[in-house]
Amino acid sequence: MLVNIANITEKKYKKLTVQVSLVGFSFCCFDTLNHSILCFRDIRFDTSNKLVSIEDLFTKAINENPELSDSYDEILILHDNTLSTFVPSALFDEQYLGSYLQFNTKVFETDFFAYNEIPSYQMNAVYIPYVNINNFFVDEFGSFTYKHANTILVTKLLDVSKNVDAKKMFVHMNSDHFEVVVVQNQRLLLFNSFDYKTPEDLIYYLLFTAEQLNMNPENFNLEFLGTIAEDDAFFKIAYKYIRNVSLFDVTDLQKNNSFSKEENLKHFTLFQS
Repeated sequence: MLVNIANITEKKYKKLTVQVSLVGFSFCCFDTLNHSILCFRDIRFDTSNKLVSIEDLFTKAINENPELSDSYDEILILHDNTLSTFVPSALFDEQYLGSYLQFNTKVFETDFFAYNEIPSYQMNAVYIPYVNINNFFVDEFGSFTYKHANTILVTKLLDVSKNVDAKKMFVHMNSDHFEVVVVQNQRLLLFNSFDYKTPEDLIYYLLFTAEQLNMNPENFNLEFLGTIAEDDAFFKIAYKYIRNVSLFDVTDLQKNNSFSKEENLKHFTLFQS
């Protein structure tokens, strides 16, 4: 769904992106003329009271953040979960969305499936959005566009791999899961999401992925994004077993905002939307 603007004089040159999950949401207001971030909030829900619905938590947060009630030319909702995959355009059929997802997640007949076209890379992101949250935002915002957060993540990582002939692994860390993205000169070689609890979980999946793609831990480059720092146990265990490990370089991204390196890593998909 897209916002319709009847007259150019009505344009606000502002865009709102809201990245949603079941434990909270974050949002950015963008100045589309100057390609800059006007405001940013990261809101975590208290989910201890099981009698409070997710819709009630969103309502309370929206009432406490008046920026969400402003007028925008475009509103984008990003769904952040592990229920996504990528399908080459040559193999894609809109009638079989659930079939693509069943290889890496449990799907049910009652699930609603969606997809985002990525024509520049001749593929589609297939995913299960939060239908109840979409319905909530229809009442709140009216028209909006929605995508999966991994659509942004993978597209941007493919962009930065241009003219890099070596295979490169990116790992995007979340609080309870992480995404592994392996690219080579704007080709997506692998994408997958893994749940984890310990540093040992992380390194097991990384070394297994590397083995499947014939990537030597002594040679390939691994770059971390998301919620991670060089002094935490997850970075340290990766550094112990993989020679070339670093945090994704966000120097260029910081030119368009005033946020720290840590914030640009943590909110990469939101800031790049």
